[in-house]
Parts: sequence; C-alpha cells; structure tokens
Amino acid sequence: VQLVESGGASVQPGGSLTLSCSSSESISGLNHMGWIRQAPGKQRELVGGITNGGLPNYADWVKGRFTISRDSANDTVYLRMNNLQPEDTAVYYCRAIIPPRVYWGHGTQVTVSS
Repeated sequence: VQLVESGGASVQPGGSLTLSCSSSESISGLNHMGWIRQAPGKQRELVGGITNGGLPNYADWVKGRFTISRDSANDTVYLRMNNLQPEDTAVYYCRAIIPPRVYWGHGTQVTVSS
C-alpha cells in the first residue's frame, strides 16, 4: 500500500486547511486509516482516524476543530483542519493498517504562523 499526502501549506492563525491522503489500494479493504502528526522536537501524536466502516474517531485534544472523512470512490481520506494555531505546526502523516502491517505516507508540512 502506498500513501501520498498532499495539501500542506503555510497559513495564518485561525486559518483552515484540508489535507488529502491518496491510497494505492482500495481504502475499503483497509482496517483503519489515520492521521498522525509530529511537531518539531516532539514525538508523533495521533490526530484521529476512520474505520473501514466509515466511522471517524479523534484524539481528545482535537476538540471539534478537525474532521476526518473519506471518498471511497477515489480511495482518499481527508483531514479538514479549522482554527489552526501555531501549536498545530507539524508534519502530518497518513497511516493505514491492515493487521498486522502498518503503512505510512511521507508526510506533508503544515506551518501556522503570523
């Protein structure tokens, strides 16, 4: 499975972005797809994900600012981020799980600054 993220950019605080993760395989066959981010100098942390049944789930800190969705016809998962803050600056990675294997994309940079 190959995953390619896109949509990262530099935005001002309060701005919005939508990241995309395109899969080389049908996402309907993937057990779970998720978004993980890594801020400079910090460990990777889970943002959230979506099951093969289409049920999204989020880390507690997301607090409604982010929305994960999918387009099964195009094998793409999205991460919509609203009200971005400087602490959201990170590389955002897409991850797919087909137990017992885990697949990663190369990441896309999101920078939030004024």
